[in-house]
Amino acid sequence: MVRELNQRFPRCARLGCPADFARVFEFRRSAANGLLVLYACPSLNASVHTDTSSVRLGISVSRRIGNAVVRNRWKRRLREAFRSVHSRFPPGNDLIIVVRSANVPAGAAGARAVEEMIVALANRVVDRPSYATAAASAAVAASPPTLRPKRRR
Repeated sequence: MVRELNQRFPRCARLGCPADFARVFEFRRSAANGLLVLYACPSLNASVHTDTSSVRLGISVSRRIGNAVVRNRWKRRLREAFRSVHSRFPPGNDLIIVVRSANVPAGAAGARAVEEMIVALANRVVDRPSYATAAASAAVAASPPTLRPKRRR
């Protein structure tokens, strides 16, 4: 079965490098429920992109959650939920989902439950007044990096 292009989890929708993960964790804005913790941070290019494609997702599933089968099941479930509801996320944000529980919701009802959980968590973080003020101050404090010439040896 071949997926259509709009159903994939494209590279532009992923948080890939460790620096992106560190930036989101350092922003320290999160919401949690029994199964998941969601961290959010405004994208570096949030002012440029205002469409929903600018939402990027990172997934973190620790080894203490279970063996590789359980961890990969969680990752598949979260990627599928993100694909299904990416248009409902607040635009211009980077999100990281950290899994707390080994119990993966099963079936179609479980998939809908995970979708609703991650959308509710994302909206809960972004709608806080402290998020808006921190995002504004982070945008002002962010300056383009200065490039230094490489030293030759």
